[in-house]
Amino acid sequence: MGNIVKKPADSNRKPSESPAPASFCRALSTRMDPETLKIMGNEDYKNGRFAEALALYDAAISIDPNKASYRSNRSAALTALGRLLEAIFECREAIRIDPRYQRAHNRLATLYLRLGEAEKAMYHYKHSGPEADPEDIAKAKRVQSHLSKCTEARKLRDWNTLIKESRCAILAGADSAPQIFALQAEALMKLRKHQDADEALSKGPNFEVEECTKFLGPIGNAGLLVVRAQVDLAVGRFDDALEAAQRAARLDSSNKEVNYVIKRARAVAGARYKGNELFKAERFTEACVAYGEGLEHDPHNSVLLCNRAACRTKLGQYDKAIEDCTAALNVRPSYSKARLRRADCFAKLEKWEASIQDYEVLAREAPEDEEVSRALLEAKAQLKRQCGNIV
Repeated sequence: MGNIVKKPADSNRKPSESPAPASFCRALSTRMDPETLKIMGNEDYKNGRFAEALALYDAAISIDPNKASYRSNRSAALTALGRLLEAIFECREAIRIDPRYQRAHNRLATLYLRLGEAEKAMYHYKHSGPEADPEDIAKAKRVQSHLSKCTEARKLRDWNTLIKESRCAILAGADSAPQIFALQAEALMKLRKHQDADEALSKGPNFEVEECTKFLGPIGNAGLLVVRAQVDLAVGRFDDALEAAQRAARLDSSNKEVNYVIKRARAVAGARYKGNELFKAERFTEACVAYGEGLEHDPHNSVLLCNRAACRTKLGQYDKAIEDCTAALNVRPSYSKARLRRADCFAKLEKWEASIQDYEVLAREAPEDEEVSRALLEAKAQLKRQCGNIV
């Protein structure tokens, strides 16, 4: 039928994101029939010119919108460009036009597998006939098994198992499933591993809210946005947290958790703003109280803890500042500002070994930072003097 033939991916070649004009201009400048446009698109696709191929399939569809193969090939080009949700909708359209189109069923099954919809993937693999790869079917079954374990673990609040099974589902083939990455992030948040939760979400797909809502439904996407808001809040992206929570509220206004997250985000952001203004005015005791009020709403917020540590440092309360920095680093081990602040407090208390340990971590993370290098050398010199004075 002249459809796209599967081609091994070239790991050293990036998909073309901006269409080169050659093929498309030829298509516009001549009165080509849609089959010719499709053939040209297939050639561009095989040569890795996915955006060009997409433009040619679009041109073919504009002439004959009811040809299933054009829709299916357009889905392949969208997939190659990372636009998976659009690819899903295009495959659905191909199957609506031709319910027995096995290649479209297979393509849709593979997309559903990547997006964590294992049951739907299995359904379409069954309708793919010889197009279906037995290994892909096995992957779908493994993903389905891991997702069942995720559901059970979440019910039992067994966060470690939820993290393990969500990772297994991703490795099994659901590599672009936003709901699975959100499950993983939610579990990590429950275990107060805020940095890991942020990293987990960053590895997931970054779909547009409207497309994600169309795919998952309003309630499903609201749940994802709530997790996103909680993670943003935990790592100090307060404005982003509030925006995500408000979007979730528009999608699912009856969700009590959404309203709670909005309230908490406003309280924490307000406390940070108030504390910062007081700190700038050198009213350190009052700033300390303001950050503390925010911590009543979010006790493990690393940014508020680090900011309160700055106030306590100014007030000469070095031990308390160290406690706040340590609490911040417990949830975000790579929070360099908190580690630098703690290293400085250790130095002021002449706890040189502890100070050196923090400065060495910072030096490994930012070897080009001259200030850290100087502070590390000074701490080592002070430790040497201290040891030399011991009788």
